[in-house]
This record gives sequence, C-alpha cells and structure tokens, in this order.
Amino acid sequence: MQKLKIGLPKGSLEKMSIDLFRRAGYQIRIGERSYAPFIDDEELECLLIRTQEIPLYVGKGMLDVGLAGYDWILERGTVVKKVKELAYSKQGLKKVRWVLAVPVDSEIKKVKDLEGKRIATELVRVTRNYLEEKGVAAEVEFSWGTTEVKPPHLVDAIVELTETGRSLEANNLRIVDTVLSSATWLIANPSSWEDTWKREKIKNLAILLEGALEGLGKVGLKMNVSQANLQKVLNALPALKNPTISKLSQEDWWAVEVILDESQARELIPRVKGLGAEGIVEYPLNKVVY
Repeated sequence: MQKLKIGLPKGSLEKMSIDLFRRAGYQIRIGERSYAPFIDDEELECLLIRTQEIPLYVGKGMLDVGLAGYDWILERGTVVKKVKELAYSKQGLKKVRWVLAVPVDSEIKKVKDLEGKRIATELVRVTRNYLEEKGVAAEVEFSWGTTEVKPPHLVDAIVELTETGRSLEANNLRIVDTVLSSATWLIANPSSWEDTWKREKIKNLAILLEGALEGLGKVGLKMNVSQANLQKVLNALPALKNPTISKLSQEDWWAVEVILDESQARELIPRVKGLGAEGIVEYPLNKVVY
C-alpha cells in the first residue's frame, strides 16, 4: 500500500494543527513520548517534528508533505512545492510577523541606522537578505532563544517573531520595521508532487484542511419564514454568498439557511426572531469548501 509521509509541527503550532486535522475529518492520537502519531487514515504516516525542520526534510524527500511557516521555508532555502496557504498561527486565524525591534530609548529610528550594528535573531538568512535589500551592512548572529532580553547589553537590535507585540513591550522594545509576514503553508516535495497518486492525495488533503480552516469561527443558521416576512428576514442576513432558500410543505412558508461568523449569531437570532422567523437552529461547522 502506498503511503504519504507527512510532517506535523511540534511546538507552538502543534495544537492548532492537530485541531485543524480533526475538523478536516482526521483523528490523530499522540502518545506521551511518541513522535509518530496515530492517524486514522492508513494511507498517511505522520511524524511530529519542529516546524523549523519540516521544510528541510520535505525538500530532501524524507517527508512527502508537511505544515510549515513561510518564514522557515525561506530560512531553510530548500526547494519545495507550496501547495496551499493556511493562514493560522498559535493564537488564531492570522499571520505572524518577524519585526526589527530596538530598545525604546535607542537612537536607532530607521533601518539605515543599523549600519555597522549587531542584530540577534533565529531567522538569520532572511534577516541578512532583508538588510542587503535595504543596502545596510550589519552583523547578524544566530540567537538560541530569549532574544528579547539581549538588547541593549549584548546586541543593538533583534529580529523577532510576534503575534501581538506584548512580549516586546514587556521587554521595553519598540518596533522599527516589519521584516517578514508569515503564514502556515502545506508544502510538498517536488518529486512527490510529480507522483500521480501522491499529488491527488495531497490535493485532497489541501481541500479538506482549507475547508476546516474556513469553518473555524463560523456557524450555520436555519430558520422557517413565512412568505409575508421573507424579504425582511433576507435583508437582515449576512452571508458568505446568497442564503439558501427552499419551500416548505406548508403553503407560503420557506426554509432559510445561512453561514455566518459565530459572533454575529448572538445579535442576529433575536433580530430575525423579531422579524418573524421561527424554528431557528444554530449549528457548528467543521468545514466550508468553496
């Protein structure tokens, strides 16, 4: 039996990634000390490794496919097939930023002020390319962690990952510029992509994961509406596209169904109830596939 070897991110993206697979229809179980999770698809074989390493092993063909940040795809410099962008991060449905930051009282106000300075970061290759594009010559050193505490005593500036900026503020740092915006990508080994069976499996996986991501934070809403109140209710409904409307067996009554953000439902339900909707049902969504 053919198998598709997939790398799942260990660490900050782990919980969100496993939940995404669950919503896509896959059940994954991780043992206490196991780095080879069980997945209920006998055609998939999983390995749990750090997201920084996934592009490397996908590029070398040790993994057929994996989930990795765009930042680490660039940093590793390996050739991979970017199949589908999945814009999620540790804290939700958004991209993350690698930012250039300095102490709040630093004389460095713009990128050009870094000439001859020292910068610490985990993202060395990307930072060096960024400085080269800006025409700035500065020393870039690899940081093994706790990067925020290094300025101003050890380095002049850092390039660090941030989602909210709160950690930078807590360490009395201010942002000078954004070096890179990054989202999670489903990536594939180029040779695996050329294999007909593997490519079809990867494409199907991409459809399901994207659908699961689109379904996050959304709910479905069903209701019954009389002909007399139909247009008023329709005018009140937000929708990804047009609401679905079907005729009920009872004369002059319609079933109306719509997909919306979960946060909208709490305000919309009382409103459509007041406009004459009846039998209102809210239900969760696992996937929304366009």
